Amino acid sequence: MSALEQRAWNALRLLRDEGVHVRRQHPIGKYVADFAILRERLAIEIDGPVHDFPGRRDADAERDKAFAEFGWRTLRMPAEVTADSYALLSAVRAALSPLPARGGGRGVG
Repeated sequence: MSALEQRAWNALRLLRDEGVHVRRQHPIGKYVADFAILRERLAIEIDGPVHDFPGRRDADAERDKAFAEFGWRTLRMPAEVTADSYALLSAVRAALSPLPARGGGRGVG
């Protein structure tokens, strides 16, 4: 795991307090997503400087398409956002589907 991914992981782990479980290095087909939220089928990719190299955008698009074929959405985040955990978490929260409210077990009636 790169230093950028480690910084992102430190922030993403905070989502546990909100009931969102994030896994790192999760395999999807022949690829491995940097991070994944299984319940939401959301792959989170941290795009460092290597993603600016020629041809890399095409490779990333192919990867995103493969994820989609397995029913996953991809959230691509530029590496710079890992320096701002608030921005990273806000982007992830915005990408999550609205979750149903949790009940107290017996319902209100």
